[in-house]
Amino acid sequence: MRRAKIDEQNGYLLRQQRQFRMAADVVTDAFAAFAEVRAVAVIGSVAQKLWKEVPRFREFRSARIEVWHECKDLDLAVWLDSQERLGVLRSALARALKLALAAGTGISVADHQVDVFLFEPVSDRYLGRLCHYNRCPKEKPDCFVPGCGTIPFNKRVDGFEVHADILASALHAMLYVRGEGRLRSAFDLPSVDD
Repeated sequence: MRRAKIDEQNGYLLRQQRQFRMAADVVTDAFAAFAEVRAVAVIGSVAQKLWKEVPRFREFRSARIEVWHECKDLDLAVWLDSQERLGVLRSALARALKLALAAGTGISVADHQVDVFLFEPVSDRYLGRLCHYNRCPKEKPDCFVPGCGTIPFNKRVDGFEVHADILASALHAMLYVRGEGRLRSAFDLPSVDD
């Protein structure tokens, strides 16, 4: 495989992480307007300095060529005092991303590419995920998972179990804390350019 093809793929994967970090900032600003939002952090691979690995892409996998890790979506941890307005929170996320795209900021992340993991303040108890659908229940197969929609727009994912380290990156990737405001931009998180 030509070096130019490897460099092209690596460039794409780095741009993808930057897109998700831009989206993290946009969504955090939207969520900061909600009194019930205590804190917002980036979790998962978007919060980390990328690493090289043999990817899922066939041509690279068969040749055992390593490229940067692929960020498939943006994972955010959000600590909430109340789950009463999850539908409004979902709408704010979608609207913020749509407005950022329309403003020509260069962001092209859709709301379904953002997974918002909900947590209880202090205890860090996992509460569920913010649903992407515009009504609850939507009568989609996802909606028939036991417990899904018991609290409107609190999504339950079939078979999902919270790993003990889900919040491992949250401390250094905290973007917003109520009472302190914005702590950092997602672009301040470690990158391969550092």
